[in-house]
Amino acid sequence: MNPTLIVEDLPETRSWLIETAREAFPEADVVAVSRCTEGITEIKRRAFGVALIDLGLPDGSGLSVIQALRTHQPSALSVVVSIHDDDDHLFPALKAGAFGYLLKEQPRPTMVTQLRRITQGEPPLSPAIARRVLHYFSSSRLGLLGLARDDEDEVALTGRETDILQRVAKGYTLPEIAVQMGLSRHTVADYVKQIYRKLNVSSRAEATLEAARRGLVRP
Repeated sequence: MNPTLIVEDLPETRSWLIETAREAFPEADVVAVSRCTEGITEIKRRAFGVALIDLGLPDGSGLSVIQALRTHQPSALSVVVSIHDDDDHLFPALKAGAFGYLLKEQPRPTMVTQLRRITQGEPPLSPAIARRVLHYFSSSRLGLLGLARDDEDEVALTGRETDILQRVAKGYTLPEIAVQMGLSRHTVADYVKQIYRKLNVSSRAEATLEAARRGLVRP
């Protein structure tokens, strides 16, 4: 089997994905990188069977890696591995050529089982993602994606992102937040990374100020 490519910038999450890929595809080598440009370089250098790709990367969107794999290696399969389960992330990824979409918050055994379905020609989809896809098409919402929000003045956070921002502002560590919310530490780290990017902040202090501005904590 051709090697598996992993494109993920957080070291802990990358290590977790490497172990997951090795368990799912024990006969395949694993190549892991942290940036879009590195992923695209590897795609041009060697053939891959499967690529596990995060969407939020330091030098751009993982969509560019999906598109590169689709262009240079049409037979290879891209699987998004993300914390995001919303339409704004899901459908652009599928349109770009993703074969599957898995959520990082799943336990490793579940993700391994879903990835192994690839060998049977089944797209790996987390249950929440499969439900969203079915709901999207059954409710005839085609054409609604991409419409501008009315509240563009303030960056919108999901409910879970808001909960995590509040806990970060209160001084809880990532392991403590993980325990409180029943998530793995690497999943919480990924959420924090995304929150910082959305809010354009780079430190806990700046995040705390933003949380205070939003009324999540007392300044």
